[in-house]
Amino acid sequence: MVPMCWCVQEQIQEVIDAMFLKEVEDGDVIIRQGDDGDYFYVIEDGVYDIYVKNDGEPEKRVGSYMNTGSFGELALMYNMPRAATIKAASHGSLWVMDRQTFRKIVLKSAFKKRKEYEKLLENVPMLKHLKHYERMNLCDALMPMSFEPNQIIIRQGDEAEGMYFVEEGTVRVTMHSETDSNEVEMSRLTKGEYFGARSTKLKLGVTELALVTHRPRAASVYAVDHVKLASLDVQAFERLLGPCMDIMKRNIDDYEKQVAEMFGARIDMDELR
Repeated sequence: MVPMCWCVQEQIQEVIDAMFLKEVEDGDVIIRQGDDGDYFYVIEDGVYDIYVKNDGEPEKRVGSYMNTGSFGELALMYNMPRAATIKAASHGSLWVMDRQTFRKIVLKSAFKKRKEYEKLLENVPMLKHLKHYERMNLCDALMPMSFEPNQIIIRQGDEAEGMYFVEEGTVRVTMHSETDSNEVEMSRLTKGEYFGARSTKLKLGVTELALVTHRPRAASVYAVDHVKLASLDVQAFERLLGPCMDIMKRNIDDYEKQVAEMFGARIDMDELR
């Protein structure tokens, strides 16, 4: 019911308990542009139109929510006036949280998350040259993910969507050539290690190639046991880790040599570029 990025699994029940259900009718104004933020809303059902009014221009509909989504959080998080007007376009139901409760939960969650991820990132060599505020921005951008034993996390050949830091558990990295479908285990990673970008512990580093070169994944990664990860999507990777890109690109040749030693002629190294 609460699809918010700042809400980790352990806090779902706390969020649900803090909300109440509100029924609305077609034409009801839920929030009005320019007003102070007072509530955060999660849609149970119904259609809600988004309107924006610029100076000297009439109000214009710029989008809609159709039976799913949430709105109202930005004004509460940043203490800013409402940036748009939201009107109900049908009968519907909204789960509502007041400003004080919202900020308490968000701030507590953000502080806890930042501290946990700060410790996680302290020992990542690739990030040591980042400034403190850059590392904090990276902590804020990380998202929690969980996987069960033997569940696949990334698949060789898929498009790169991000990089991942291991919080709990163990993952195994495998690879196969185009002429041999049998997967060969290349490495195992545990808490504090990472993949999807250059890893000093991942000897071949092949999962990095996809993000650096925008090519498909060159290896697969599976959960060995119950695994918790902190993920960084590809857009945030490029925006926050831009200073690391040149370092990683310089290491690609080394990775390819190690892959060649493992697979010999079975791997076309040009395919990894």
